[in-house]
Amino acid sequence: MPASAEGPRSTTRVTGVIGWPVEHSLSPAIHNAAFAELGLDWVYVPMPVPPGRVLAAIEGLAALGFAGANVTMPHKTEVASAVDELTEDARRLRAVNTIVVVEGALEGHNTDAPGFDRFLRRDAAFDPAGRSVLIYGAGGAARAVALAAAQAGAREVAVAARTAARAEAVAETLEGLGVEHRWLPFDAVTAESPELVVNATPVGARGEELPLPALGPDTVVVDLLYRPATTPLQARAREAGARVHGGLGLLLHQAAISFELWTGQVPPLETMSAAAVAALAEPT
Repeated sequence: MPASAEGPRSTTRVTGVIGWPVEHSLSPAIHNAAFAELGLDWVYVPMPVPPGRVLAAIEGLAALGFAGANVTMPHKTEVASAVDELTEDARRLRAVNTIVVVEGALEGHNTDAPGFDRFLRRDAAFDPAGRSVLIYGAGGAARAVALAAAQAGAREVAVAARTAARAEAVAETLEGLGVEHRWLPFDAVTAESPELVVNATPVGARGEELPLPALGPDTVVVDLLYRPATTPLQARAREAGARVHGGLGLLLHQAAISFELWTGQVPPLETMSAAAVAALAEPT
């Protein structure tokens, strides 16, 4: 019987999300719905860990019998320097968002790039191979999107960032992958005609607008924000005839990969999606 039916028991496998803050995370709703759907005796809990305490927190995972954990802001980079093993993606991104406990050792994974690739192919029906990509931002999410595009064979990746120095982190992530990449100031975006546009910044969460490249029916636009439901970028891209997506799909595919790593089972994506939508509809 799943833990959600009668509360956790001594046999319940435990996972959760480590971050600061975590009270608005959709992950508990997503994962607990998936565990219940498959009848797994598992539970997923929020774990608020303030800055400066995350290393102590992850050291206790194995001792407490955790199967693993997700890691969110502001701890991803610090955790990457402390786990026992890093996957290649986590090493390139210098960030861990999923820990798997294996025989007492901590494996550090990053599901951002493979999650974005799954989202593009399955939800957006877009193959990045040979395509041009424009990414707003140069932080962790932008680096993951750039890595996914490069690994899928994108022709070029343009990074719109405030300074060339900020975009250098993306260039380091892509080192050796053979993809052409360049930095653009934000005001130069209007001269571009990319086939994939991704907003990996917080711009738009409060109604702010980004400068737009040339858009049309063959352009896919993804805003990684999932609050609000429709951002200014999404609205303007739809008006231009582009194919538009929000960030919830990426979140679900990231969660699905974590679920697979922990349980070894195929996640029920429809159930996870319904749980996320219901959680988003709740008052914050």
